[in-house]
Amino acid sequence: MKRTSRSRLSLLAAILSLVLPLSGCLFGGKKKNTTPAAGNSAEPDKVLFERGMDDIKHSRYTVARLDLQTLINTYPDSEYLAKAKLAIADSYFKEGGTAGLTQSVSEYKDFITFFPFLEESAYAQMQVAMAHYEMMEKPDRDESQAQLAEDEFQTFLLKHPQSALVPVAEQHLREVQEVIAEGDFRVAHFYYVRGTPGGYKAAASRLIELTDRYPLYSQSDRALWMLGDIYGSQGRSEDEKAKFREWASKYYARIVRDYPLSPLAPAAKQKLVAGGYPVPQPDATAVARMQKEQQVPRPRNSLVRAPLGMLHSMPDVTMAAHSGQPNLAPPNESGGSDVMRPGGSNGMNLGSGGGGGGSNGVAVERVEAGSGSAPAATPSTTGTGDPSSADPNGTANPGANPAPSTADPKASDSGKNAADSSKPSKDSKDASAKDKNESTSKKKKGLRKIIPW
Repeated sequence: MKRTSRSRLSLLAAILSLVLPLSGCLFGGKKKNTTPAAGNSAEPDKVLFERGMDDIKHSRYTVARLDLQTLINTYPDSEYLAKAKLAIADSYFKEGGTAGLTQSVSEYKDFITFFPFLEESAYAQMQVAMAHYEMMEKPDRDESQAQLAEDEFQTFLLKHPQSALVPVAEQHLREVQEVIAEGDFRVAHFYYVRGTPGGYKAAASRLIELTDRYPLYSQSDRALWMLGDIYGSQGRSEDEKAKFREWASKYYARIVRDYPLSPLAPAAKQKLVAGGYPVPQPDATAVARMQKEQQVPRPRNSLVRAPLGMLHSMPDVTMAAHSGQPNLAPPNESGGSDVMRPGGSNGMNLGSGGGGGGSNGVAVERVEAGSGSAPAATPSTTGTGDPSSADPNGTANPGANPAPSTADPKASDSGKNAADSSKPSKDSKDASAKDKNESTSKKKKGLRKIIPW
């Protein structure tokens, strides 16, 4: 019995000596790998940034902005500071809506202010323009957002000419300028069809600025044709009519030269030939540009497309040009009414039709209300000139800044009214009422009167 028990104890001891080392190898190896290496722990600012970016990816914009703002406030020296600032602006832009887009403009401009030398500043400037582009309304509505978009795209193209986003910005600028020009054209056409001297004046004021600033507008050839028709229908005597027809020929010549493939080009040539004026040769650059535009696929007008367009809040930019340099010059900002006067040394000097670079024969002068000074183009009883500066009977002066004739009854009446303002005559009351009714060219940027098309 003693030998048997001893043999069993020896066997148990042998088994334990084999099992215990094996168990140590199995469980002891995991303990060595669980010890973290120095420097591998995640930084808290990085964690906040990655968490915020993941929230933006899944459209949790409010939660994302909380994490990113916490990063900015808690870690002002973090390497993710600029990225977090830009991500907050992106979250507002992606959230959309008027409130979100407006706030994104403020955030992007803050980023440009604090980090002007980073490569991302070009992207931020582009996003500012795109935010206004997204809020742009139709041509017959408020054009303030379109004007802001034009300014911001022009700023981007002037400040970042080497950016990879330049082609996209140029195309969007063409579309924005198409919308602005379309709004001016509709108002000008409304006054043009009235056929009155006041209507012609208001129409010419807008058409001249339109054709000078936006030569890539899809209806620029029609605008030039309307200007030629306005000028060609003015004058009382034969000499006056000849002067006005010569002025009108300049606009017909621009159609032939700058829009040679236009449907109105043959009729413009006939006008020039019938009047005995030289027919210019088509510009080679204009021909190439219009040929390229004809290859751009555009939707056809149909009875279904027009009603469906009323359901969209964004303007239709399908007719915008896809080639050519858009105008990068900002518009002249000045208040007051538009007053037409002859421009250039001979009163009939026309530019090349470029984007605001040359004179087109007339200039628009702003006269402040209540200034007490007469416009520079006060009409006289002799001579010819700009029909939009003519009196209701069609008389105008071709000089650059002619003085009013003393034989003009209107000039004498204005002098009497200025001398004795306390006793206005019946004629002055009628004249002021008429001026008030026919002052159709007055406008302010962003507050344009809505005219039905």
